[in-house]
Amino acid sequence: MSRIGKQPIPIPSSVQVQIEGSHVTVRGPKGELQRACHPEMGLKLDDGQLIVTRPSDQARHRALHGLTRALIANMVIGVEEGFSKTLELHGVGYRAHQAGRNLQLAVGFSHTVDVEAPEGITLEVEGTGRIHIRGVDKELVGQVAASIRHIRPPEPYKGKGIRYEGEHVRRKAGKAGKTLH
Repeated sequence: MSRIGKQPIPIPSSVQVQIEGSHVTVRGPKGELQRACHPEMGLKLDDGQLIVTRPSDQARHRALHGLTRALIANMVIGVEEGFSKTLELHGVGYRAHQAGRNLQLAVGFSHTVDVEAPEGITLEVEGTGRIHIRGVDKELVGQVAASIRHIRPPEPYKGKGIRYEGEHVRRKAGKAGKTLH
């Protein structure tokens, strides 16, 4: 049995879960999330816990079992606590500043890059070199962080670019130069 899938999902008192067939709605203090789960997975609310069951031991069902449980657990955590990612800007003249809900980045291009915050995501700038991305949907927070990083990923020679907080960039040596004989 799936080690992840067989664990029950604890539902805190501040969170309400509603199951209609294979559609799950989770409401909490930070917001509301909805997801349509695979119809073959069984969902059961029992004594403050949500239990995900699978119909058989086929490889496909085993994979869906753990996936469904993890997705629903992330929904519960998201509406109660929320998720966040932090990006850092490295490079001379690289800076970010807030324009309302959106973001303006100066990252070495001849123009500034405008980043629009999708619904349910808040973008905050700390100083000029740190960007905090917050929201209740873990997938969306990660996708927004990845798309901002994609604007100017860190390069291996000087390490300039946008990187995740704590990300290590492997540096390469530059040109070796001409050798004399």
